[in-house]
Amino acid sequence: MKDILPYFERDMLRWVRGKISVISALVMPAAWLIFVGLALPTTFTENYIDFITPGILVLTMLGASLQGGSLLIFDKILGFLNKFLALPSSRESILYGKILFITTRGLIQATVILFLALLLGATFLSPGSLVLTYGILALFGVLLSAFSTTVALYLSDHDAYAAFNAMVSMPLFFTSSALMPYAVMPAWLAPLAYWNPVSYAIDAIRALQEGVLAWPRIGALVLLAVIVVGISVRQFRKVTL
Repeated sequence: MKDILPYFERDMLRWVRGKISVISALVMPAAWLIFVGLALPTTFTENYIDFITPGILVLTMLGASLQGGSLLIFDKILGFLNKFLALPSSRESILYGKILFITTRGLIQATVILFLALLLGATFLSPGSLVLTYGILALFGVLLSAFSTTVALYLSDHDAYAAFNAMVSMPLFFTSSALMPYAVMPAWLAPLAYWNPVSYAIDAIRALQEGVLAWPRIGALVLLAVIVVGISVRQFRKVTL
């Protein structure tokens, strides 16, 4: 941890000092929660805020995790990454520091969105379910932050990464179970949504609302996270800039 924490602290300080970025990261999830959660008429649930809140929490983690790759782009452009790679500490400590920061940042943002959802009428979760919800969000954050950081190794500038982010984030969200259950989806969309990793996290959190642990969904997230982090470690160990 002594090799990982300096990278974590550096990124955390930079994020906290950028007040606009702290606020702007909450605008889109909050807008979805307010304008869609309160305004969209539905026939499949009596409380759409309860239904959509897991999707918006996962959307918050999705946005935070994919934006995390821009941190590495910043370090590459300014020459910091070359210096980090030359340090005696292991190369994967750079990756782990990024993952720890990006996931922590996402959980902080998700906490704000959760409080907003409660103010809008969402049902309170039991303490145990709330802890498990944070665990699922953290697991999803580790998966996506490892993925985004690894992709950033091979992109040259912020414009290229912004294009990648836009190409990935919204399709992942809209082809998930965030906004509607599988039963009311078009026939072509339901299979895509069911196998979408974003849906794994959403479905697992929705199951907690009913007091159920969705082990197949959680297990799939664990497996994907282990695979992606393993690939990321391998790429960090052999990267040359």
